[in-house]
Amino acid sequence: MNIVGIAGAAICAAVIAAMLRRYHQEYAILVSIAAGAVILFSVFFSISPAIRQISTLLSSAGLSSEYALILFKTIGICFLAQFASDACRDAGENALASNVELAGKLTIIALALPLFEKIAQTAKGLIKG
Repeated sequence: MNIVGIAGAAICAAVIAAMLRRYHQEYAILVSIAAGAVILFSVFFSISPAIRQISTLLSSAGLSSEYALILFKTIGICFLAQFASDACRDAGENALASNVELAGKLTIIALALPLFEKIAQTAKGLIKG
């Protein structure tokens, strides 16, 4: 991951957005969102080796690939909800940002329900002996 390039792009986008904010608020928001999306995609592409390593570790531990899929989906939902929430806050829509965060949290809970079910079945089996 090239953090220097990411930081440089973020600073440039912030300066451009600050200059645009004086005259065209809507363009400043678009610059911020576009820069955030570019940074987010560059980070996702650079961490693909780490994702493969986590998948390998989970499979070598004997865990189902279903758990890895749930983990990766949850991480993706967290990043996407945070990005959308920050973009809404930049646009001055705090209530909308809070709704996006709530939707992300509820989606994660719904996604994790199979894990909760598996834990409950394991606990039930241990209690019965």
